[in-house]
Amino acid sequence: MFLDYLLHAQWVSLVVVIIAGLLIGLEVKAHSVNKNLTKEIGSVRTFSFIALIGYIFASISMNLFIVGYIAIVMHLLLFYNSKLKTTKSGIIIFLLSTLVYSFGMIVIKFNIWFLLTIFVAVVFISNINKRLEHFYTIFDEKEIEIFAKLLLLSGVVLPLLPHKEISDLIPVSYFKIWLAVVVVSLFSYIGYILKKYLFNDKGYLITGILGGIYSSTATTIVLAKKASSGNAPYLFSSSIVVATALMYLRLLGITYAFNFEIAQILLLPFVTLTLLTLVVTLFLYRKSKKDTINPHNTTNEDKNPLELSTAFLFAFLFIVMAVLTHFVLNKYGNIGLNILSFIVGFTDIDPFVLSILSSKFSVTSQNAATAILIATGSNNILKAFYAYIFSKNSAGKISALSLSLLGILTIAIGFLHHNGVS
Repeated sequence: MFLDYLLHAQWVSLVVVIIAGLLIGLEVKAHSVNKNLTKEIGSVRTFSFIALIGYIFASISMNLFIVGYIAIVMHLLLFYNSKLKTTKSGIIIFLLSTLVYSFGMIVIKFNIWFLLTIFVAVVFISNINKRLEHFYTIFDEKEIEIFAKLLLLSGVVLPLLPHKEISDLIPVSYFKIWLAVVVVSLFSYIGYILKKYLFNDKGYLITGILGGIYSSTATTIVLAKKASSGNAPYLFSSSIVVATALMYLRLLGITYAFNFEIAQILLLPFVTLTLLTLVVTLFLYRKSKKDTINPHNTTNEDKNPLELSTAFLFAFLFIVMAVLTHFVLNKYGNIGLNILSFIVGFTDIDPFVLSILSSKFSVTSQNAATAILIATGSNNILKAFYAYIFSKNSAGKISALSLSLLGILTIAIGFLHHNGVS
C-alpha cells in the first residue's frame, strides 16, 4: 500500500522528473567534454529546469504545455541557427531537450515506470555510438535492402494471397506457395546473416554448419572447390559432411512448420541420421588435426539468399512440383511417387518437399514421409558427386564416400520405415 502511494504521489512524480532531467543533463555534459564542445545549450541544471517547466505546464493545462513546447522549440531553432555558423550541425542536444520537456506529460498521462523505461532507452541510445561506429565498419548497406525484401515477402505479400486451392490440377493455394517461399527464405536468411557477421572467419567447419542451414548443396560445391588445393582433406571433408547434418535438421524444422503429423513420423529418422552424420563429422575432424592449412583463412563466397528472382523461381518450381506430384500420384500411385522422389533429389529438393507438405494429395502421411526421405537420400548422392567433381582429390573421395553412404542409408531408412509401419 505504501509503495502504491509513493508511485501515485504527485511530489514523487515531480522528484523523479527533475532527477531524470538532471541525469540527462549529465549525459549531455559528458558528451560535450568528450567531443571538446564549448558551445552547447545551457548546463546540467538547464535540463532539470526544462523537465520542471514541462511538468508544471502539463499539470496546469494542455494549452499551456503546448505554448511552452513551442517556446522551447523556437529557442532551440535560434540556437541551432547559431551552431550552423560554426559548422556544427548535430541535433542530438535539441532532440534530448524536447524529450526532457515531455517527461512531465509522460508521468501524468502514463506512470513513473514508463518514464523510467524511456530514460533507460535514452541512456542506452546515447552510449551506443561507439558500438555503431564499429558496426559501420563491417555492415553492408545492402543488408537493409535484403531485410526489406524479407518483410515484403512475409508481411506485405503473404497476407494478401487467397487460401483457396488454385485448381484441381494444382492442389495448392497461392498462400501456401508464398508461405513456402517465406519459410525457406527465412531459414536461408538466418544462416546467411550468422555466417556473414558472426562467424565469417571462424573456419571451414563453421562454414559447413551454417551453410547447411540454407543450402547444403551450395555449401558442398563451395567447400569442394576450396578443397581442390589438395591440403587438409579431412578438414574439408568434415566441413562438407556437417552441412548435410544441418540439412536434416533444417528439413525437419520446415516439416514441423507445415505438417506436424508428417514431422512426427520423420522426427526419429532425421534425428538418428543427424547424430550419425555428426559422428562421421567428428571422426573426420579429429583426423584433420594433422592438416597444415589454416582453417581461419576463409573467404565469404555466400550470396544473398533473398534475391527476388530466386524467390519467384522457387515459387515456380513449387507449382511445377505440385502439378508433377499430383499427376504421378494419380497415374502411378505411391510407387510412382517414390521414383519421382528419387529423381527430384538430384535437383533442389525444397520445392518438392514443400509441395508434399502443403498440398492435399491423396497420399498418407507415412507415404509422404517416405518420399521426403528418398528425396533427401538421393540429394546426398548428388552432393557426393559434386564433392568429388569439384575437388578431384582425397577430400573429394572421402566426402563422396561419406555422403554416398549417408544417401543410401537415408533411402533405405525411408523404405524400411514405410514397410515396417505398413
